[in-house]
Order: sequence, then structure tokens, then C-alpha cells
Amino acid sequence: MGLDITSFGCRLNIFEAEIMRKHGETAGLDDVKVVNTCAVTAEAVRQAKQSIRRLRRDFPDARIVVTGCAAQTEPHTFAAMAEVDRVIGNEEKLSADAWLRLRDAPPLSAFGIEQSEKISVNDIMAVTDMAPQFVEAFDGHARAFVQVQNGCDHRCTFCIIPYGRGPSRSVPMGAVVDQVQRLVGNGYREVVLTGVDVTSYGENLPGAPRLGRLVRAILKHVPELERLRLSSIDSVEADDDLLIALAEEPRLMPHLHLSLQAGDDLVLKRMKRRHTRADAIGFCETVRRLRPDVVFGADLIAGFPTETEAMFARSLALIDDCGLTYLHVFPFSPRTGTPAARMPQVSGPNAKERAKRLRMAGEAALRRHLDAEAGQRRRVLTEAGNIARTEHFTPVRLSTPTAPGLMLDLMMAGHDGRHLLAA
Repeated sequence: MGLDITSFGCRLNIFEAEIMRKHGETAGLDDVKVVNTCAVTAEAVRQAKQSIRRLRRDFPDARIVVTGCAAQTEPHTFAAMAEVDRVIGNEEKLSADAWLRLRDAPPLSAFGIEQSEKISVNDIMAVTDMAPQFVEAFDGHARAFVQVQNGCDHRCTFCIIPYGRGPSRSVPMGAVVDQVQRLVGNGYREVVLTGVDVTSYGENLPGAPRLGRLVRAILKHVPELERLRLSSIDSVEADDDLLIALAEEPRLMPHLHLSLQAGDDLVLKRMKRRHTRADAIGFCETVRRLRPDVVFGADLIAGFPTETEAMFARSLALIDDCGLTYLHVFPFSPRTGTPAARMPQVSGPNAKERAKRLRMAGEAALRRHLDAEAGQRRRVLTEAGNIARTEHFTPVRLSTPTAPGLMLDLMMAGHDGRHLLAA
């Protein structure tokens, strides 16, 4: 009984998938396929549609429900698909009532009804509060995820996500600490704090506590927690307490994934980002001084509108200038309704070629990191498929089959270009 969920996109979708799974089990739902979509790129939307068509082909009698950011921002796109029974918004999917109503409703996909009858999507921009959601376990994951924040108050010109997630709102500190305690009690050794804009944490809470204060509270009040990790952060929002925690708390993992997007100041301005190239480099230098073993990842966009070859070269150079190791590279994808979609576009082939060059530089940076790790002893958390992760989130291929969720001290014998190899 319950929901079979396919999640695309961010770690927040993984967390929310478990909430939906719990509601589906409580409602007694059976043979329901949920596609939890991402709206970051047009490619993410295309992949979601492909998954929906494949599910209908493989499970002709199942009910197919589409939710997530793409369902929130373009519900009629999915409601128009004959394969889809229901489209549920990002706020609605977290409500037990939505899944109870689904239990009592007949399938709609086969009857050619009006699209609007398939849609249950409210105005996400009117949502201002955030009720804590408690999750006991994460199916198929060795680490646990805790949502501390949702939504975004910024308006980067390329990004549709604020319209999929609504305004920034945070979970009270006490509820976050309670959730972490429950997960550790259930056997999780590592917890990841996640959200849409986690470094804006606390702005809507009494006293406006910052992310650093939350991190220090978790580490203080949950001493049994072995590892605390952060999802993607916006470096310009990082507060002093967070930097102090990185310097002083060995249980806060030395891996930060940065939302940088570009390395040219004019491109950053046109993106409506709030940092400069110098800010990004300075932040990495400061953190590395405080935590010398830190490893950085970053999101980078290739081929943003108006980007010249010289502008792109500054993004390429940012990999070395910031000392980045793990890259998430996206060729620019115009999203309808965003200002960047109306700017002069870089040709698709050029954007893809620049993305390829960024990825090649990222692969070289990763190899340098792997070279330096060979011969080191690392404490790893085992995952499924004979893979583990070091403190720096570096993937390790294990030499023997190992159950997930274990902490092991292992010597790194070498690497294969993508993974460290355990002795």
C-alpha cells in the first residue's frame, strides 16, 4: 500500500517524498504513481514528462499524480497529458487531506475531462507559514534529510523556483532539533539540512535566528549525531556563526556547495545575483583559512544571455580561483516568465559547448582532488551499491559488499577518475 514516488531535482524533493509516502500509507492508497517534478531547467521538465509517459505505458491501470515545482508553475502543461490523473501543488502535496481526497476519487486520465478538474494547485505566493514535518526514515538513503526552510524571496532573472516554492519561510529551531534527534534515534549517523535558500534561514522567525545559530544548536543538543551536512548555500548570506561552526565543529562536514552561477561581474549583475566575483573568491579564501581541508562544489550556468567568450572565460577561471572541486554545470535554459528569457540569447550550440568546457575543467579539478586523497585514511559512510562517501562527500568505491549506513575507517588506495578506491 502507499505511493510509488519518482523524484527529480533537489534534496528537498527527497524529504517531501517521504512526507507524501507517509500520507499515502495513512490514506490506504494503492497503485498510485507520483512524479515529483523539478522546474529548474526545461530539460528537467522534459524528463518528468518522459517519466510520466513511461509510467503509463508500464502501469496502465495505475493512477498517476504529478506534483513538485514544475506542476506548481505550469499545472495545465501536465493536466493536458492524457496519462495524468491529478496535478497537485507543492503546498497541497504535504497535506494529508489531499491524499485522502485522492483515495475517494475515481481515475480521471481516461475520460477526456476538463483539465481544470485534474488540478489542485493553490497560490503558493500566499503561503507564509511553515508547519514542521516529521519523517522517521528515508527509503533507499543512508543519510537523512531535514527541511529547515522553504521558498525564496530573491528574484534571480533566470530562476522560476520562487514561483514554484513561494516566499521564504523557516521551521522553528526547536522543531528542527527535535527532528534531528528522532532521526539519530532511528539510526541515522549523518543528517543533511536542506531547503530552497537555506542561508536565509530564520528571517521570518521570532528573533530572526540565522543558519549558524541553528547549526550550533543541533550540534550542542544532539551530541550523538556524528555528521551534519549542509545542502547548497548562498555564500553572500553566510553568517559569522556559521563560519565559526565550520572552524570549530569537526562534526560539521568540510564540504560546501555554493550557488555561484557565474564568474563575470556583468553576467552576475544581469542574473540579479547579490555577490561579485571578488566576493566569491574572498568567501572561499576565508573558509579555507578557517577550515583548511574544506572542499567546495558549485553551480555554474554556461551561455547566460549576453555572455561573451571573455565573460565565459572568467567563469571558467573561477574554478581555479575559488578552488572548486565538484561542479554542477547547466547550459542556460530559458524559463518562460523569467526576465532572462527576454534577454538576447546565446545560441544553443554555443551554450552547450561552453558547458562542455566547464565540465572538462571540473573533471580535471576532481582528478586533482582524488590524486591528493590517495593514500589518506578517511572515515566513510556506506551507501547502497558498494559506494561510500568521505567527510568531503567524495565517492568511494568499496572493495567488498557492505551494508549501507555504516561508518568505516578506510585507507584510500587510489582512484578511477571519479571515485576513490578503498584498500
